[in-house]
Amino acid sequence: MSTKIRRITEKFLFFAYICTKAETSHAVFVLYISDKNTLNMENYIVSARKYRPSTFESVVGQRALTTTLKNAIATGKLAHAYLFCGPRGVGKTTCARIFAKTINCMAPTAEGEACNQCESCTAFNEQRSYNIHELDAASNNSVDDIRQLVEQVRIPPQIGKYKVYIIDEVHMLSASAFNAFLKTLEEPPRHAIFILATTEKHKILPTILSRCQIYDFNRIGVEDTVAHLAYVASKEGITAEPEALNVIALKADGGMRDALSIFDQVVSFTGGHITYQSVIENLNVLDYEYYFKLTDHFLENKVSDALLLLNDVLNKGFDGSHFITGLSSHFRDLLVSKDPATLPLLEVGASIRQRYQTQAQKCPLPFLYRAMKLCNDCDLNYRASKNKRLLVELTLIQVAQITAEGDDVANGRSPKQAIKPIFTQPAATQQPQAAPATPQPQVSATAKPQAAPTAAPPANATATPANTASHATPTAILLAQGKEEKKIPVVKMSGLGVSIKRPKAEEEAKNTAPTPAAQQTAQPEEDYIFNERDVNYYWQEYAGRMPKEQVAIAKRMQNMHVTLLNATTFEAVVDNEIVAKEFTSMIPRLQEYLRIRLKNRKVTMTVRISAPAEKVRAYGRVEKFQMMAQKNDALLQLKDEFGLELY
Repeated sequence: MSTKIRRITEKFLFFAYICTKAETSHAVFVLYISDKNTLNMENYIVSARKYRPSTFESVVGQRALTTTLKNAIATGKLAHAYLFCGPRGVGKTTCARIFAKTINCMAPTAEGEACNQCESCTAFNEQRSYNIHELDAASNNSVDDIRQLVEQVRIPPQIGKYKVYIIDEVHMLSASAFNAFLKTLEEPPRHAIFILATTEKHKILPTILSRCQIYDFNRIGVEDTVAHLAYVASKEGITAEPEALNVIALKADGGMRDALSIFDQVVSFTGGHITYQSVIENLNVLDYEYYFKLTDHFLENKVSDALLLLNDVLNKGFDGSHFITGLSSHFRDLLVSKDPATLPLLEVGASIRQRYQTQAQKCPLPFLYRAMKLCNDCDLNYRASKNKRLLVELTLIQVAQITAEGDDVANGRSPKQAIKPIFTQPAATQQPQAAPATPQPQVSATAKPQAAPTAAPPANATATPANTASHATPTAILLAQGKEEKKIPVVKMSGLGVSIKRPKAEEEAKNTAPTPAAQQTAQPEEDYIFNERDVNYYWQEYAGRMPKEQVAIAKRMQNMHVTLLNATTFEAVVDNEIVAKEFTSMIPRLQEYLRIRLKNRKVTMTVRISAPAEKVRAYGRVEKFQMMAQKNDALLQLKDEFGLELY
């Protein structure tokens, strides 16, 4: 108790003492109060209690449930047990109290509400009714507590028709208490009605659920919460901006009690004038402006500005996880703002809604899809990361480079986890460095043109002027372009040089040979040489890409080593006919895959069952044991002695 209140209390006690000791009847006492608010301090009631609904009509966001209960009361079809379940602060206990008061009202209204004037309603409003009993199952969850409740159920009501027992947080009852409550819950007296309330319906026994009428309460929408907060503000004489109330409603996450508690907190902070800026400061909420600016930086590929903005956010005390979660929600809101059909999913104020619609038109759909995927991956890996700030910064860099990649990505595909250089040099400074990588060798007049450049020229070779790179070697050209060097093509023996037998004829044929462009159009695509190592590499690659349904044959392929029989044919050796049939059915798909990867249209696959005497690799435990037993007979004797079995 403060010093000021203590002094006022002492003065009141002294004043009462003087009044009792005064002997003159004509004495007049004048009481002077300097601060009227001091007396009203203890009479303050929080908004969640002061504006608690007292009728079905005043319940917010549960129209379907309240209508059902009102109709049940009007028709007299009351169940003996109800279960109200749903999130916190949505009106479960409130509806239970209104229901209990209404069914005992002696003169209900035509709308099915309590009159609030009869003796039963008056006793309920003054919290002295003996017909309504509330039990907190969180602290009274033993068998003895339920037994006392069962004994009270037998006593009929003195005033009214029903005795209503409201058991809050019923999921906290022990299994023994549930079992002791089963019989009474199934067949209670006519005057007894049970209303069970819980936030976790999945923890209640199925035998309890089957004996109750179940009512699922929904989360209260943002619009309904904002409307109710505006009503409370008008009653209290408080001015509030709609955007500020919208932030409070989003922070409450569908709970009206939480929204009113936050409302009281903000009123105390602002002194009666609630603004958007004061709410985000008091509730530690990131301003929308940060996310709008950050998205503009992403679309313009400004990585440096994005990192500076993140630094500003972190310096203001916000957590990186909170920031990346808000960024994911921002991209989600932009996504739903692009289509008028999904616009109702955007739960923001009217002024901010217009900004979302404007910025959503600037964002391509692939950008939003990939940005949400990157932010979601960052959120999942945030807790396990040791350098959390670096993780967030890498995510921002990747998002900022999405629009700079220049490739069309299918919707829903996972983004590439790649980071391009942030600070690039001008083209004029990079050109001299690339020049030495493309030397121009001396080409003799008698040398035959190489086949590699004419076999697979670049797609844009016809568009380049004067064939500037045609005199360079193929390896130098590919290295300068950042591409991998192709394999050696198959070249016919007649085209390797000048014939010894007929040199003059070869010279004449070479002089009359068509131009490289004509050779490109006339000659078909050439096949490339490959070896056994290449076949086994792409064999393992195919096995690694097989679906999970074929994991058994994929494991067998990974343990195999195929053999190259000739230049284009390879052989896979198996140990039984069942596996041979599986591999035979896979030949068309395998051949097509290897022909594309090896760039040879003549790749052929054969399957052979190994001979009995041929050494075959053991794959399973039984096969390994049999091969070991062939080398050491004592293993079979050990198996028989102890009666061992292989699985």
